[in-house]
Amino acid sequence: MLRIAVQSKGRLYEETMFLLEEAGIKLNKAKRTLLLSAKDFPVEVLFLRDDDIPQSVANGVADVGIVGENEYVEKKQNAQLIKRLGFSKCRLSLAIPKDEDYRGLCWFQGKTIATSYPSILRTFLEKNAIKADLHVISGSVEIAPGIGLADAIFDIVSSGSTLISNQLKEVEVVMQSEALLIAGNKLTEDKKAILDELIFRFNAIQAAAGKKYILLNAPKDKLDEITEVLPGMKSPTVTPLAEEGWCSIQSVIEEKRFWEVIGKLKSLGAEGILVIPIEKMIL
Repeated sequence: MLRIAVQSKGRLYEETMFLLEEAGIKLNKAKRTLLLSAKDFPVEVLFLRDDDIPQSVANGVADVGIVGENEYVEKKQNAQLIKRLGFSKCRLSLAIPKDEDYRGLCWFQGKTIATSYPSILRTFLEKNAIKADLHVISGSVEIAPGIGLADAIFDIVSSGSTLISNQLKEVEVVMQSEALLIAGNKLTEDKKAILDELIFRFNAIQAAAGKKYILLNAPKDKLDEITEVLPGMKSPTVTPLAEEGWCSIQSVIEEKRFWEVIGKLKSLGAEGILVIPIEKMIL
């Protein structure tokens, strides 16, 4: 049995639960408890505060964990980074009152900065030869300047709306963050095998993200041009049709290029274009 530590609430919790469900891990959750087992896969999920996950994995309370990169870097625990998961993206940034005239990092010289991430901030300030006082706060960092506790803050930023509502502006991005899969250093061979299967499933989900499966009919004399538009994973699948001079083509396209590709296909004579979502993709 592999024990996975995950955040107990918030956006990272919700996106982690979605990932596990997509990976076929259905939890026995008749009622919410600290520890839940899966129905058809040898894992159990331990719900913790996000800042407790790195230590719990490092000391063996959990075998692996899904945690924000910000907490992983801040806590500096002896746990391996196994995989970047690509969701719950945010950044750690310095922000100051919106009416301040900001002309560079020298603004922070001698200032007081409120933060929940003193280790990351201290490293950044030392690297840039900035001497500032750190005021460590466990939550609601953004209110510190408004109530006179600090001159600036260093905190997580996603959309920036929280900064705006507190009359702050983001002036320096210190690091980017996303969800990580981390593991302890003493996994048994059985647990490593379960983790390998879990990573295989996560990879299949990630490979399908942002991609569409496309089927279309096209004139054979345009096949080479259409193939250039639809490179797919290796090359499009081409099948002759009963109608002379026509073929059916199947491929995978990036969703971000969807309308660009569709426009080119139509101009090359493609017809009957069918687009299908992809849930998993085994490479």
